[in-house]
Amino acid sequence: MRFISTRVHGMVDYLMGLLLIVAPFLLGFATGGPAQWVPIILGVVMLASAIMTKYELGLMPMIPMPLHLTMDLISGILLLVSPWLFGFADTVYLPHVILGILEIGASLTTEKQPRNAVASTNRR
Repeated sequence: MRFISTRVHGMVDYLMGLLLIVAPFLLGFATGGPAQWVPIILGVVMLASAIMTKYELGLMPMIPMPLHLTMDLISGILLLVSPWLFGFADTVYLPHVILGILEIGASLTTEKQPRNAVASTNRR
């Protein structure tokens, strides 16, 4: 069931993107390895995709919302498995797992079209 509006998702995108970038420094795993760089890179990609998505908070709307949600799902899965995939689970894994699960959840529960686009389509 999709109950998160694209507007709310957009707000979460910007906040989560920033959180992913600063998490290694805030949570003490900024050691220069993959534990640090995976969330930073995914955070930058998340901010870029938020800026380029066709929704209320997109600044250069080019990416359709369904594609954005698919990218979020893949990014969330990568973040979730990254501690084991890149071999740093013995050092840190919980932030990656928690944020990965949140990203997967947001991708699966967000509406596929902005509500104003759905309303204008329904009127035709």
